[in-house]
Amino acid sequence: MIDNAKQRYRLRGNDAACDRRAAGSSERTESIILARLMIWLSPAYPVGGYSYSHGLEWAAEAGSVGDAATLADWIEDILRYGAGRSDAIFLAETWRAVDAGNERLLAETLELAAAFTPSTERRLETLAQGTAFLEATRAAWPAPEPDRLSADGAEVTYPVAVGACAAVRGLPLAPTAQAFVQAFAANLVSAGVRLIPLGQTDGLRVLARLEPLILRIAAEGLAAGLDDAGGAAVAADIASMRHEMQYTRLFRS
Repeated sequence: MIDNAKQRYRLRGNDAACDRRAAGSSERTESIILARLMIWLSPAYPVGGYSYSHGLEWAAEAGSVGDAATLADWIEDILRYGAGRSDAIFLAETWRAVDAGNERLLAETLELAAAFTPSTERRLETLAQGTAFLEATRAAWPAPEPDRLSADGAEVTYPVAVGACAAVRGLPLAPTAQAFVQAFAANLVSAGVRLIPLGQTDGLRVLARLEPLILRIAAEGLAAGLDDAGGAAVAADIASMRHEMQYTRLFRS
């Protein structure tokens, strides 16, 4: 972490000197971290996440997803084999690159994350949300950031934007990754509740089923590197391509 940024935000839970300075400071620090992540990855944060279904709208139209069980199966595959896992890796590598001032790793992560989009709509989904997240976060929590993130023509995906902002503002990597994967899964569940449609209780049951997998995917993202990024969620990729030609649509992807 850049020294002046650490002094300014003092948000890391492993800052022993801060812990010794006052009783209960660690708890307060953790509370600040939790509050910040809840704000950043809330459905109310202005990134437009509610308008994207990640191809789920076509899957519902085609009948591949039609109840709580098939919705959970679909999202589990995306988390395990698709953007859930790869985005967790990109977020973690971005955080490490910014934290270490590693411009080469940051450039590689930016490029690869932008390339990991199998359709026009999925590209729009991640770049539009990444750009919106950067703009909103900079406005509310100004902080110096790597020039590469604000360079003309920079294509900043959503996980890259979250990872970079977290590193610059002193939010630790592990809870950031977990919150991001949780928000990603929750957004897909919300889309499914509206599309199938499902009751809110069924949506909660799906989220409850996904809980252990969300933790595992976040942990895998922390342990992986760019060479480990990859995907095999072919049905979801095809769904996102076919959604581009779907006649009636509620979502942008």
